[in-house]
Amino acid sequence: MAMRRRSVVAIGVFVLLAAVVALGHWYETQRVQPGHTSDKMVTVHVTNAGDRGPGTLREALFIVAGATTPTTISVEIATIKLETALPALVNGRGVRLVGQAAGSQIDAQALNSGPVFDVSGPNTSIEGITVSKCPAAAVLVRAVHFRLSATTIDSCDVGVEVAENASDTLLERNHFNKNRVGVRFAASGHNTAVANNEFREDKDAGLWAVRSAPDSHDDVIGIHDNKFTEDTAGIVAGNIPVLVERNDFINAHESDVHVVGAGAVIKGNRINGGASMGIVAENATGAVIDDNELEGLTAYGVMVRGSSNTLVRSNRLHNCGYGLAFVLGDAHKVSTAVENTIIEAKFNGIDVIGDSPILRRNQVLRAHAYALHVEDFQPPNGQKVQSQPFLDNNNFGNSPVSAKNSAGVAAQQTLR
Repeated sequence: MAMRRRSVVAIGVFVLLAAVVALGHWYETQRVQPGHTSDKMVTVHVTNAGDRGPGTLREALFIVAGATTPTTISVEIATIKLETALPALVNGRGVRLVGQAAGSQIDAQALNSGPVFDVSGPNTSIEGITVSKCPAAAVLVRAVHFRLSATTIDSCDVGVEVAENASDTLLERNHFNKNRVGVRFAASGHNTAVANNEFREDKDAGLWAVRSAPDSHDDVIGIHDNKFTEDTAGIVAGNIPVLVERNDFINAHESDVHVVGAGAVIKGNRINGGASMGIVAENATGAVIDDNELEGLTAYGVMVRGSSNTLVRSNRLHNCGYGLAFVLGDAHKVSTAVENTIIEAKFNGIDVIGDSPILRRNQVLRAHAYALHVEDFQPPNGQKVQSQPFLDNNNFGNSPVSAKNSAGVAAQQTLR
C-alpha cells in the first residue's frame, strides 16, 4: 500500500514538472516570436530637458520607434531646447505624444532645417505641446490617421505641413500664432478636417491649400468653426476642394478667403473688418459663396474675377467699401448673384466690369454711390469686352444706377 502511494506521488510530481517545462517553452516561444505584440500601452516619460541622453525627448522617440505595442510619450518638463533634428515620430501600433507640464514648450530656434516632428507612422497624435521658432515646419505629416489637438505653434515657417500621401488628418483646438503659414496642404487627403482652431497674425496665410492642377478624385477638406484674426490672408485655396463653413474672420490684411480653380464652397462664415476684400473667387470654376455675413470691410465684400459658373447667394453685406464685383468672367458660363442683401455700401453696391452675370432678386439699400455700376473693359491695345448683365427683379432702393453708352442695361433693370 505504501509502495502504491509513493508511485502515485512520483507520477504526480513528474506530470507537474512536465507541465511547468511545457509552459516555460510556450512562453519563450511567444516572447521571441517575430511580430507578436501585446495591446498593453507602454508609456515613456520625458524628464530630461537636454538634447540627448536618458529621459530626453530624443531618447523617447528612439524607444517608441522600436516598440511593438502602442506607446505614449509623456513630456513632463516645461521647456526643451533642441540643438539637432529629432528622429521621426513612428510606431506601427500608434504613438500618442502628450504634454503634461504647463506649457511643455519645445524651442526649435537652434535647428538649421527640417521639421521638429516628422510624423512618419500611422495612428499618431500630439496633444498639449507648444512648438516655437522653428525654421521649417513644426509638424510634417506624411502618414494616415494623425491628430493634433490643444497644441500651440508659434513663430514657425509652417505650423503643420500635410503631405500628399497623408489622409484622415484632424487638426482641432490648436493655436497658430505669427507663423508664415499656419497650416499648409499639398493635396486634399481623405477624411481631413481643420476645426475649432485659432489662427492669429500669420504672415502669408492662416491656411494654405494650393496645387498646380485639380484632380477630379479629390476629397473635400472640411474647414469649420475656426477663428482667423489679423492674418494677411485667412484661407487661400487653389485646385484643392474645400468646404469653408462657420468660421470667423477678423481684420485680414489682404483677403479673408481667396479661392482659385475648382471645388470651393464658402458657406455660413462671418467676416468682420480689415483693409481688405472679404471673399475673392479668382479664375474659379463652380465656386459657391453662400449665406456669409460681411461687415466693415474697406474694399469689396465679394469679388468674382475671371471666373465661371460661380454662385453668390444669400450673402449679407453691411457697411463695406463696395458690395459685389464681377470682373472679366466667362461669357459662356456666366456667374450668378441671387438674393444677396447689401446695405450702406460706402461706394457702389454692385460693380460689373467686362462681365455679364445674372443678377436676380438682390437688394442694394442706401449705397452712397451707385447701387449698380456697369462698365465695359477696354484693355490697352486690345478689343473691348462688353458688360451685359441680366437683371431680374432686383431692388436698388433710391440709389442711382449707372448707365453705359451701349443701350440695354437701364432697360433691363427692375426696381422694386
